[in-house]
Amino acid sequence: MRKFGPALLVTAAFIGPGTVTTATLAGGNFGFTLLWALVFSVIATFVLQEMASRLGLVTGNGLAEAISQQFSGINRALAILLVVSAIGVGNAAYQGGNLTGAAMGLAGFSGGELTHWVWLLAAVATGLLLTGQYKWVEKSLIALVLIMSTVFIATMVLAGPSLLDVIQGALTFDLPNGSSLMIMALIGTTVVPYNLFLHASIVAKNAPNENNLDTALKNNRIDSSLSISLGGLITLSILSCAASTFFVTQTQVDAANIGQQLAPLLGEYANIFFAIGLFAAGLTSAITAPLAAAYAVTGALGWKTELTDIRFKCVWISVMLVGVLFASSGIKPLAAILFAQATNGLLLPIIAIFLIWTLNDKPLMGRHKNGLLANLVGGIIVAFVSILGLYKVVSAFI
Repeated sequence: MRKFGPALLVTAAFIGPGTVTTATLAGGNFGFTLLWALVFSVIATFVLQEMASRLGLVTGNGLAEAISQQFSGINRALAILLVVSAIGVGNAAYQGGNLTGAAMGLAGFSGGELTHWVWLLAAVATGLLLTGQYKWVEKSLIALVLIMSTVFIATMVLAGPSLLDVIQGALTFDLPNGSSLMIMALIGTTVVPYNLFLHASIVAKNAPNENNLDTALKNNRIDSSLSISLGGLITLSILSCAASTFFVTQTQVDAANIGQQLAPLLGEYANIFFAIGLFAAGLTSAITAPLAAAYAVTGALGWKTELTDIRFKCVWISVMLVGVLFASSGIKPLAAILFAQATNGLLLPIIAIFLIWTLNDKPLMGRHKNGLLANLVGGIIVAFVSILGLYKVVSAFI
């Protein structure tokens, strides 16, 4: 197995319009106050992605297949229902955010109605998936996303944020009024549930034999730590640019001025470059999310996980359609993207509980099952996200 690679796909998958928008709103509205939530999210992402990829390497199965094999009878039916519902609902909302973000990019670059761009982008993504010609387009779009990420990091360095503010924000737990939804969104856009299924399935296809397993697991941890740290750095740079541009001047972030955070580096070309990058990030994720949902759902149900299978197609087409309807619902673009990320954050504990349960099955995982530390950290992640989600739900009715 190659030492580097699979986890980079996970990083590319979560650096979409949701991350760009959520980190911008977090920095623009709260400065560095919520940086601790990003630090928590990056740690949680590494812990859970390492578990998912370890499962794939040890068993040669994806997460959905492993979960369905853990139970029987009514318990199996209930487990499958929960997984399918969580991935279906989460990815449909996430898809709405992807299409909205890509449409915002096109509208910012060439004008036109946002809804029209949403339908056109959905048609393009659907056509690419149906013909199987999406991979070469995806590589080009990912290259654009990486360029945009590099520009954000360079802009952060140029803006020179206060190191003291960054450290204080990262180490001080603070829950300002009105920030709970933003925190859920930061978690949901970083610890993306469908990435757990994606990562496990990718490494499972190249699962090594027993003689090479320890080396593969070691390389997998290096790959995951470096790739996810890079994703965290990119998200930090976006939050930092927004804090330096919007928060310090108390300027309200909206769809029209969101690209101005790159002005210190790109000047008058900031909005154009940002629009192109947002389009690339959105379309890339709009292709990946329905596919990941289809792999998860068909795997859990024991169906064929092949692009040509009619049931596989029905799943991703359904996610695409619901995403289009969500993106066309009339919700303000930035609010729609933020809501999509928060939905993923609310659904995360369900998938994480199944993941941790599966990683503790000794007959399945053998000597590579979770240890006490992994279970403790995983339990803290599930408990914190669950409590935060419950707080958000309760506060909505009080």
